[in-house]
Amino acid sequence: MAKKRKVTRKKAAQPVRQISRAVKKEVKIYHIAHYAFFAGLIIAILVGIFWKLFEKWLGINTPTVIVTTLMVLGLIVGLFNITAKETMPLLVASIAILVAGFVNISFFAWIGLTLRHILTNLVYFVVPGTIIMAMKVIWNLASE
Repeated sequence: MAKKRKVTRKKAAQPVRQISRAVKKEVKIYHIAHYAFFAGLIIAILVGIFWKLFEKWLGINTPTVIVTTLMVLGLIVGLFNITAKETMPLLVASIAILVAGFVNISFFAWIGLTLRHILTNLVYFVVPGTIIMAMKVIWNLASE
């Protein structure tokens, strides 16, 4: 007769569950930052196009509400959404948006004024993430 082997269960299942929970939390944070990025872009573009409508709708506090919303969304994106390989392209793209945002193109009738509002809103959205990424790069350079 063949000998019966005693089957024992490994206790490695619990750490796997803990790791999977940690990965799920990380994925959720990534998704929040991902949605914040798209929300910021959509808000910046829509408010830039329909700025007169938003001024009537929000009243006197329009710039404060829009700038605060865009900066908070940009802060969320800068804190949670950027990986190490995306650092330099993000900083270069941010510099391009910052330079384009300060160009005065409002002398082109309605289109120029609308583009100026869109670019200004994009600057408000990009600046917090750019500052955070620049500080991360400086920190990494100083720690090496």
